[in-house]
Amino acid sequence: MKAFACRVCGSRLFFENSVCVTCGTGLGFSRGEADIVPVDAAGRYVDAAGLVWHVCRNLALTGCTWLAPLEGGQCAACDLTRTRPNDADAAGLAYLVDAERAKRYLVFELDRLGVPVVPKSADAIDGLCFDLLSSETAPVVTGHDDGVVTIDLAEADDAHRESVRAQLGETYRTMLGHLRHEVGHYIQWRFLRDDDLVARSRELFGDERADYGEALDRHYADGAPAGWEASFISAYATMHPFEDFAETWAHFLHICDSVETARAYALAAVGDIRSAPRFSEVVRLIWMPLATALNMMNRAMGKHDLYPFVIPEPVLDKLDLIAQLQHRVAAGGVED
Repeated sequence: MKAFACRVCGSRLFFENSVCVTCGTGLGFSRGEADIVPVDAAGRYVDAAGLVWHVCRNLALTGCTWLAPLEGGQCAACDLTRTRPNDADAAGLAYLVDAERAKRYLVFELDRLGVPVVPKSADAIDGLCFDLLSSETAPVVTGHDDGVVTIDLAEADDAHRESVRAQLGETYRTMLGHLRHEVGHYIQWRFLRDDDLVARSRELFGDERADYGEALDRHYADGAPAGWEASFISAYATMHPFEDFAETWAHFLHICDSVETARAYALAAVGDIRSAPRFSEVVRLIWMPLATALNMMNRAMGKHDLYPFVIPEPVLDKLDLIAQLQHRVAAGGVED
C-alpha cells in the first residue's frame, strides 16, 4: 500500500477514506491514477483528460470509494463481484463490507504488480469474477473454478474465523488472505502456460495433474506429513501442488504489500522490490528482518505475531518462480 495524502490540505489518508477528516473534502479513488482524488459536492472528479468520474453507487452499501465512469454506476472493482447477498440478508450484507474492502486492496495490489484484472463480463473464458456468498441459509465452499472465486462471507465474522482457525490449527486466517490464496489459483490456471515455467513449477510444487479429490481426502484424514516445515510455507500447502502454489502466491502478495507499505511510511529504506533480480533476496535481506521487527512490535502490544511463519529454502525457490511468473505476466510475455 502507498501513502496517500489529501490533494487539498496534504493530510495523510487511509485507502478507505471517503472524506478528508482534516479539511472535509470529499474523496474518491481513481484507479487510473492509482491515487485518492478530491470530488465535488456531487461526487464528481474531472481527470487530466477532461473525463468526468463519479463516486461508485456502492459507497453506502459497502463503503466503496472507487470512481465509476457513469453517474449512478459502479466501479471496476465492484464490477468483479458477480453475486452478493440479497438485500434482505442483513448479516450477509454486513459481512460483505469487509469482503469488498479486502477485494479492493487485492485489485490495487494486482494493478501495481502489472497483473491484468479482466472481469468475466468482458472475457467469459479467461476473466475473473467473485461470488461473495452468505452461508446464513446454506453452506458455502470457498474456492476457485475457471476464474470464479467463491468466498464464504462468514469469514468476515471474527468469532467464526477464529474458531475455524483454531479448529484447523492454522497460524493465520484473514479475509484478505483468503482472497490472495484463491486468486493464486486463478493466476496458476490463467497464466502458468509457458512450457519452461510449467516444467519448473512441477519440479518445485509437484505435478498439479495429481488427483485433487484423493489428495483432499488424504490431507483431512492424515494431516500434513512429518517434517513438512522444511519444504512448505504452511501445512495446508502440503495437500496438493495446486494448494502449494496458491499458498505461496498468497505469501508473495503478503510480502510485496508489506514491504511496499513499510517503504511508503519510511519504516524501511528500500528501493523498488519489483526490480530485484531475485525475490528470494528481497525476502532474506528485507522481509525477514522487517517481519522480525514487526513481530516484536506486536508482542510489545500484547498481540500475536504479525507474520507467524518461517520461510525455508525450498519456499524461497518457489517464491522466485512466482516472482518470475509475475514479471512475465506484467511484461505481457505469457503464451495463450
